[in-house]
Amino acid sequence: MRETAAGLTPFIDALRVPPVLRPDAQEALQGIEIELSATWARLHSELPPTRVWTYAGHFPGPTLEVRRGQRLRVSWTNRLTGGYPVTAVEAQPRQGEPAPSDVPGRSGAEPLAAVAALPPWTVTHLHGARTGGGNDGWAENAVSPGDSQLAEYPNDHRATAWWYHDHAMDITRFNVHTGLAGMYLLRDDEEDALRLPSGEFEIPLVVQDRNLDTDPDGLLSGRLLHKTEIVAKDAQGNNVTKAFSGPYTLVNGVVWPYLDVAARWYRLRLLNASNARIFELQLTDEDSGEPVRGAVWQIGTDGGLLPRPVPLDAPLPVAPAERMDLLVDFGRLRGRRLRLVNSAQGVRYPQVMQFRVDEEPVRDPFVLPEVVSGSFRRITHETAPEHGHRLVALVPPGTAGNLHPGMWEMHRVDPGQVKVPSEGVVQLQGADGTVRTYVRGASSFDDALGFMAEHDAWEQWSFLNLGGPTHPMHIHLMDFQVLGRELYPAGAGSSFDSALGGTRAPLVSTGQAPVSDSDAGWKDVIQVPAGQMVNVIGRFHGGKGRFMFHCHLLEHEDMGMMRPFVVMPPEVMAFHHGSGGGRHGGH
Repeated sequence: MRETAAGLTPFIDALRVPPVLRPDAQEALQGIEIELSATWARLHSELPPTRVWTYAGHFPGPTLEVRRGQRLRVSWTNRLTGGYPVTAVEAQPRQGEPAPSDVPGRSGAEPLAAVAALPPWTVTHLHGARTGGGNDGWAENAVSPGDSQLAEYPNDHRATAWWYHDHAMDITRFNVHTGLAGMYLLRDDEEDALRLPSGEFEIPLVVQDRNLDTDPDGLLSGRLLHKTEIVAKDAQGNNVTKAFSGPYTLVNGVVWPYLDVAARWYRLRLLNASNARIFELQLTDEDSGEPVRGAVWQIGTDGGLLPRPVPLDAPLPVAPAERMDLLVDFGRLRGRRLRLVNSAQGVRYPQVMQFRVDEEPVRDPFVLPEVVSGSFRRITHETAPEHGHRLVALVPPGTAGNLHPGMWEMHRVDPGQVKVPSEGVVQLQGADGTVRTYVRGASSFDDALGFMAEHDAWEQWSFLNLGGPTHPMHIHLMDFQVLGRELYPAGAGSSFDSALGGTRAPLVSTGQAPVSDSDAGWKDVIQVPAGQMVNVIGRFHGGKGRFMFHCHLLEHEDMGMMRPFVVMPPEVMAFHHGSGGGRHGGH
């Protein structure tokens, strides 16, 4: 009997691999043009074509590939036409029925007219790139059809995988949903020396979850559907909804595809380009359902290669915008059918894609190296360069009357300078017994500038999740390493009072959580679960100007979990008299 899920048959469509653009030195310097255009794409052979927005006519966009130090100029030209290709609804959950996010179609909700009326207003951000603020894709500097966004990328960075996506202010969640995303690979000599699987044996996997609309007869129409679940109403009567999740998982724009692979090593460049879903990925045997052991290794993270391969026998958590550089030895899995599944708790449709391994043995010269990056150096508290500190508090829904999760910039003060307890005041007692008092400085995107940093300065940023969902936090311009994960009470056992919007008594550290091997490399996105303060350290290098940091759950970003910061030359900072402070302004 043929397996079906949410009205579609898994694993009957081959994985598509986006085309690769490799500008030569002259093209890169003169500049290339990438047009944003509307087109039709087949997401599954049992679906009608789907209207999508694309980069260069491909869903996802073409993979850009450059070498370290090869400066690239891109004209992102908006040629989008036609109506908005995504229908958006906010659905009411019904007792005894599946969650609306697990069901195709509108679940009885009316389409949001404001989303249907959106114009094609876009701006492209190269996520992970070190470039000046004017090239970063500032969210408010989006362009309309007929206009171009000009950007220049120095690419002075170790080998890694970045990705490009829309970042338009207030509507990123919808614009990315249309299809505006693609991968960007950066090469260097250290990577070349490893002789990793390449060409047809190096495959990008852009993973996204989506929902689809239905026609009046209840049949899948193929139209993209951004359906969120209503959880409350605010004081003005507006719906408060969860972040988007959907029943269908697309890989490279195909719902539940399969890939025929030879019995040899492959390199998989994995990107979670979902709006908000955190996957826990596991390779399993299709016949037994058991996890595959000893065949999957991680060799890189968001910011580049790891020092040595990390075996992946347990599920791998991958949050939105995180990239994983993986090696898979299909040679030890000859003739088997394998499934990549999402093993996260409560997932109704866990399938992601299928691998069909050929039975024929292959003479494969590749050998897994003991050392991947000889240039990598782990940063610890003891070895860290002199640095300033920032604290960012992630507050749960319902804090001080705000029914959405929030993000506060915090500044350390003497406890005598503020009323304790009071709204916006958080006290922490660290492992050393010292009580530190912080006061909220900003909580919305349009609040006054709060953080300023010196170019080339090192900073430690601490993200404290006081309750609610896991937030994948992203800092533009900065690659960082995780120094540690401190544990603090959250939820019912916490002294943080959501109604007050502050702590009633100091939150006392209860210890440390381990930093996983997968998180021990260079990163630009870090998962921050409730009850943890994740400390990261990095340097603002390679660009100056105005940037932003934010939660990479796109619905959270659009709803206010995003703030600007400015990077300036230290000589200029000496003349600055604003309130943002300098290198140690976040103390």
